[in-house]
Amino acid sequence: MTEASGGPPARNVRVLLADDQSMVREALATLLGLEDDIEVVAQVARGDEVLAAARAYAPDVALLDIEMPGLTGIEAAAQLRKALPDIRIVIVTTFGRPGYLRRAMESGAEAFLVKDAPASQLADAVRRVLRGERVIDPTLAAAALADGADPLTARERDVLRAVADGSVNAEVARSLLLSEGTVRNYLSTAIQKTGARNRAEAVRIAREKGWL
Repeated sequence: MTEASGGPPARNVRVLLADDQSMVREALATLLGLEDDIEVVAQVARGDEVLAAARAYAPDVALLDIEMPGLTGIEAAAQLRKALPDIRIVIVTTFGRPGYLRRAMESGAEAFLVKDAPASQLADAVRRVLRGERVIDPTLAAAALADGADPLTARERDVLRAVADGSVNAEVARSLLLSEGTVRNYLSTAIQKTGARNRAEAVRIAREKGWL
């Protein structure tokens, strides 16, 4: 840690890591810990543990994976943005999908990187978001622009997620407090928007695009 001339020593950047894969999480913690000005103060394995850990450890930056139990990283990011708006959010994921990028930015994330990015790029992103910058993987940004906007409504996404495990319309209607006719209508519209032939293909396409 270096000291500013004539002033107090610079404070380390406090980082919260959230990733359900322990080896990946520990590897990221180790790599970031090698930086002189970065300190990993907390690690969690579930999305629904992020907010409590952030309140307990007061990180400056939260690094969130997308695919986690409890809540996704995008959902956890939205919680953080609402409850603790001063925390900067970096999404770090294996899934470099354009739809994920859009949803991450909408949820309040300042950066979006894929996990195979160099460790120096991740550390640089942590520092840059604290300066108020946005950091987005350039290849993913180009793909997002080329791919167009997510055409699905929130309710259409809810219904597609509900049918992804094979649930029939009646089960989906009960779980989402909708009528079966409404579920059928949402499914039909989602199938048309994704260009799919059936519900299973609509789910697959929406996942590949990062819309779910």
